Amino acid sequence: MPLTDIKCKNVKPTDKIQKMFDGGGLYLEISPKGNKYWRLKYRYMGKEKRLAFGVYPQISLKDARNKRDDAKRQLSENIDPSFVKKQAKREIFLKTENQFEIVAREWHETKKGEWS
Repeated sequence: MPLTDIKCKNVKPTDKIQKMFDGGGLYLEISPKGNKYWRLKYRYMGKEKRLAFGVYPQISLKDARNKRDDAKRQLSENIDPSFVKKQAKREIFLKTENQFEIVAREWHETKKGEWS
C-alpha cells in the first residue's frame, strides 16, 4: 500500500532501523534517533544499489516520488542514476574549486605590488 504524508509524519522511531515502502523501490528509512531518509532500492547490471534522495520533511513524499520516477526513467535508458548524481556533484565541486582559484589569482595580482 502506498505511503501517505500522514503516515510519514506520524511514524515513531524504534530501537532498530525501520523501512516504510511506497512502491517502485522507494522507501522511507527511519533511524532509531528519529531521522527520516528517502531511499530508492534498484538493480543496475545485476547489482543491487541504493540511492539517497534526502531527508523528510525537506523532501516531501511528492518530491521523492518525482525523483524515483526520474531515476526509473534513467534506468530504462540504461543509465545508472547514482553515476549521474555523482557526476552532478563533481561538476559543482569543479565549478566552485575553479572559482576559488580565480578569486585567489585576482587577489594575488592586486596585492603583489605592495610586497617587497
